[in-house]
Amino acid sequence: MRYVAFLHQDQEGFGISFPDFPGCVSDGATADEAVTRGEEALAFHVEGMEEDGEPLPRPRSLSDILADADLAEWREGAQIAHVPLLIDRGSPRRVNVSLDPGLLEAIDAEAQRRGMTRSAFLSSAARAEIRGRHG
Repeated sequence: MRYVAFLHQDQEGFGISFPDFPGCVSDGATADEAVTRGEEALAFHVEGMEEDGEPLPRPRSLSDILADADLAEWREGAQIAHVPLLIDRGSPRRVNVSLDPGLLEAIDAEAQRRGMTRSAFLSSAARAEIRGRHG
């Protein structure tokens, strides 16, 4: 699930905020750092809402956010980012997946090269893919 975020730049760096979560903000020296810190702030904010029994808003589409007149001033001069909501929910859960044997061999070899378990490697790769960071 991804939420729209507004990135505003000033002389000190970038601020990030979420129209679907008023009050959820963060910042960073660069746009990338602000987005990364925004991911963390969003997860923390949502965890607090869940602890308080508050319902989470469904992510609004970019079209809906751009059409929302109440957000006109807030989005003025903003760049738009789509930030994934990734929350760690405790202990890993065992799941069954089907993979091509050649791909599984490559996964195991790369995991071993990195000193990781298969599960840790797949989790890391999935997070990077969801975030859109492949570097």
